[in-house]
Amino acid sequence: MRQYRDGELIATLLRRVRLCAGTSWQDCGMERVLGVGGYFMRAADPVALGAWYRDRLGLDADEHGLWRPDAGLTVFATFESDTDYFGSRAQQTMLNFRVRDLDAMLAQLRAAGADVDEDTQDMEGVGRFGWVTDPEGDRVELWQPA
Repeated sequence: MRQYRDGELIATLLRRVRLCAGTSWQDCGMERVLGVGGYFMRAADPVALGAWYRDRLGLDADEHGLWRPDAGLTVFATFESDTDYFGSRAQQTMLNFRVRDLDAMLAQLRAAGADVDEDTQDMEGVGRFGWVTDPEGDRVELWQPA
């Protein structure tokens, strides 16, 4: 690994940013993320919240939090700050899980006493969406891809 003198790395990165201004990352050769490496949540009771995600959604992370999800798409999208899509305005992000059968998952959650939104949404060519609120009050989206 290359060693940089004080300030040399920052100067190198600033030169690259200036050279790449107005171009796409593909044309510039900049580094990019490879995927989502984790999602971290604060909780009043982290053990209980982890158990809820395991027992209600089948998220089978190991004792270190490592989870190997099935391959599939991941959506990264930004929303206006005043959106109601996440539920509470205090919630700054929303976790979205891909599911095989939305109706079956929502029925399973309701049977377990989870707080499931009555509405679902269909988006042509994208899929179907439903929502559940976790024990910490965060809205979680469930997506059955088209």
